[in-house]
Amino acid sequence: MPATERFPPVEAPSRLPRSAASAPAAVRRLDLPAALRLGVDAWGREALADPALRRTTAPGLRVTLAFLGHRPETEVPRLRATVRRACDGAPAPLIELGAPEPKPHRGRPRLFLLPADSPETEILYINLRTALVDRGPYETAGRRPYWPHLTVARVRPEGRGWRRPRLVQRQPSGPLPASLLAPFRGVSVGLYRSELHPDGVRHELLERVDLAGKAG
Repeated sequence: MPATERFPPVEAPSRLPRSAASAPAAVRRLDLPAALRLGVDAWGREALADPALRRTTAPGLRVTLAFLGHRPETEVPRLRATVRRACDGAPAPLIELGAPEPKPHRGRPRLFLLPADSPETEILYINLRTALVDRGPYETAGRRPYWPHLTVARVRPEGRGWRRPRLVQRQPSGPLPASLLAPFRGVSVGLYRSELHPDGVRHELLERVDLAGKAG
């Protein structure tokens, strides 16, 4: 990786506009080391070059911990406080990435991801989920078991207003480069506001808690 290539670890927290009546979808994510995100981004430029794919670039490469759905702006201070209480002093989880996988496995995939093998991330998720359930904004009923992963690309629809994904002719396959297989530690947990735009999903940082023993 070129020594001159730089990327800030995470963006600074932003303020919600006073005029907004409600916040878009709120997401809690595990932030990753800048060098790791840049490495995945560089790998994806070739491996995820099929025109049917909308690649996740370095700024958006994070491991989702909890999707909270659409929340009123009045709930944001409480969500920020919950993240601080649940994650302050928590150890930075050790993570190992696996080979790219399509989801779903049958039929046309809608996204491609990298499995993130990390029992410590699962423990962090459980602690955060418990805090969210105790504070009220998170429902566990009907949710699938938590599986840490990194979404690296989404498949574009066949046309405007269509739900059927395009056919991906060149799917990523094979192991990742050796530089991306080494274990690494998460950096911080962030509360993000997620908004859907024509060019993809944009995430705005609302709160961040650094994890103990972070790397990167």
